[in-house]
Amino acid sequence: MLIINLLGAVLIVAIIYWFWLYKPKQIHSNDNTQTIIVDNGVYQPSHIKVAANKKVTLTFDRKDSAPCTETVVFPQLDVSESLAMGENKITLPALKAGEYDFQCQMKMYKGKLIAA
Repeated sequence: MLIINLLGAVLIVAIIYWFWLYKPKQIHSNDNTQTIIVDNGVYQPSHIKVAANKKVTLTFDRKDSAPCTETVVFPQLDVSESLAMGENKITLPALKAGEYDFQCQMKMYKGKLIAA
Protein backbone atom coordinates (compact mmCIF):
# COMPACT_ATOMS: atom_id res chain seq x y z
CA MET A 1 0.00 0.00 0.00
CA LEU A 2 2.87 2.37 0.84
CA ILE A 3 4.46 1.79 -2.58
CA ILE A 4 1.22 2.62 -4.38
CA ASN A 5 0.86 5.88 -2.40
CA LEU A 6 4.47 6.84 -3.14
CA LEU A 7 4.03 6.14 -6.85
CA GLY A 8 0.85 8.23 -6.85
CA ALA A 9 2.66 11.14 -5.17
CA VAL A 10 5.52 10.94 -7.70
CA LEU A 11 3.02 10.93 -10.55
CA ILE A 12 1.26 14.02 -9.15
CA VAL A 13 4.59 15.86 -8.86
CA ALA A 14 5.51 14.88 -12.45
CA ILE A 15 2.17 16.16 -13.77
CA ILE A 16 2.51 19.48 -11.90
CA TYR A 17 6.03 19.92 -13.27
CA TRP A 18 5.09 19.07 -16.86
CA PHE A 19 1.99 21.25 -17.12
CA TRP A 20 2.85 24.24 -14.90
CA LEU A 21 6.56 24.45 -14.13
CA TYR A 22 8.36 23.19 -17.26
CA LYS A 23 9.78 25.95 -19.48
CA PRO A 24 11.13 24.78 -22.85
CA LYS A 25 14.60 25.91 -23.87
CA GLN A 26 14.50 29.06 -25.99
CA ILE A 27 16.78 29.28 -29.05
CA HIS A 28 17.98 32.68 -30.26
CA SER A 29 18.33 32.99 -34.04
CA ASN A 30 20.88 35.69 -34.94
CA ASP A 31 20.10 35.73 -38.67
CA ASN A 32 16.32 35.01 -38.49
CA THR A 33 16.75 31.53 -39.94
CA GLN A 34 16.18 28.31 -38.04
CA THR A 35 15.79 24.61 -38.76
CA ILE A 36 13.00 22.93 -36.83
CA ILE A 37 12.92 19.12 -36.54
CA VAL A 38 9.39 17.65 -36.65
CA ASP A 39 9.62 14.26 -34.96
CA ASN A 40 8.22 12.19 -32.08
CA GLY A 41 5.32 14.51 -31.26
CA VAL A 42 7.29 17.76 -30.96
CA TYR A 43 8.87 20.63 -32.84
CA GLN A 44 12.52 20.92 -31.81
CA PRO A 45 13.33 23.66 -31.00
CA SER A 46 9.84 24.80 -30.10
CA HIS A 47 10.59 28.32 -28.76
CA ILE A 48 12.59 30.52 -31.12
CA LYS A 49 13.57 34.14 -30.53
CA VAL A 50 14.01 36.20 -33.71
CA ALA A 51 14.66 39.85 -34.54
CA ALA A 52 11.51 41.91 -35.05
CA ASN A 53 10.80 43.79 -38.31
CA LYS A 54 12.80 41.31 -40.43
CA LYS A 55 11.71 38.39 -42.59
CA VAL A 56 11.98 34.98 -40.93
CA THR A 57 12.99 31.82 -42.79
CA LEU A 58 12.14 28.54 -41.09
CA THR A 59 13.15 25.13 -42.41
CA PHE A 60 10.88 22.38 -41.12
CA ASP A 61 12.67 19.01 -41.34
CA ARG A 62 9.74 16.60 -41.20
CA LYS A 63 10.80 13.14 -40.05
CA ASP A 64 7.46 12.05 -38.54
CA SER A 65 4.95 10.59 -41.02
CA ALA A 66 1.95 11.14 -38.72
CA PRO A 67 -0.96 12.88 -40.49
CA CYS A 68 -0.88 15.71 -37.95
CA THR A 69 2.59 16.75 -39.15
CA GLU A 70 1.47 17.34 -42.74
CA THR A 71 0.59 20.99 -42.07
CA VAL A 72 2.05 23.80 -39.99
CA VAL A 73 -0.24 26.70 -39.06
CA PHE A 74 0.67 30.20 -37.85
CA PRO A 75 -2.77 31.37 -36.58
CA GLN A 76 -1.86 35.00 -35.81
CA LEU A 77 -0.31 35.41 -39.28
CA ASP A 78 -3.08 33.53 -41.11
CA VAL A 79 -0.44 31.25 -42.68
CA SER A 80 -0.88 27.53 -43.29
CA GLU A 81 1.74 25.49 -45.16
CA SER A 82 1.85 21.82 -46.19
CA LEU A 83 4.97 19.91 -45.16
CA ALA A 84 6.33 17.09 -47.29
CA MET A 85 8.69 14.55 -45.74
CA GLY A 86 12.18 16.04 -45.50
CA GLU A 87 13.10 19.72 -45.52
CA ASN A 88 10.50 22.44 -46.23
CA LYS A 89 11.41 26.15 -46.27
CA ILE A 90 8.84 28.69 -45.15
CA THR A 91 9.50 32.43 -45.33
CA LEU A 92 7.37 34.61 -43.09
CA PRO A 93 6.93 38.36 -43.53
CA ALA A 94 8.64 40.83 -41.20
CA LEU A 95 7.15 40.29 -37.74
CA LYS A 96 6.24 43.05 -35.33
CA ALA A 97 7.48 42.57 -31.76
CA GLY A 98 5.37 39.93 -30.03
CA GLU A 99 4.73 36.21 -29.75
CA TYR A 100 3.48 34.09 -32.64
CA ASP A 101 2.31 30.51 -32.15
CA PHE A 102 2.84 27.75 -34.68
CA GLN A 103 1.21 24.33 -34.54
CA CYS A 104 -0.08 21.39 -36.50
CA GLN A 105 -3.71 21.59 -37.62
CA MET A 106 -4.82 19.49 -34.61
CA LYS A 107 -2.76 21.55 -32.10
CA MET A 108 -0.84 18.47 -30.95
CA TYR A 109 2.55 19.83 -32.06
CA LYS A 110 3.12 23.36 -30.74
CA GLY A 111 5.79 26.01 -30.90
CA LYS A 112 6.28 29.75 -30.51
CA LEU A 113 8.19 32.48 -32.33
CA ILE A 114 9.18 35.40 -30.14
CA ALA A 115 9.97 38.53 -32.14
CA ALA A 116 11.91 41.10 -30.13
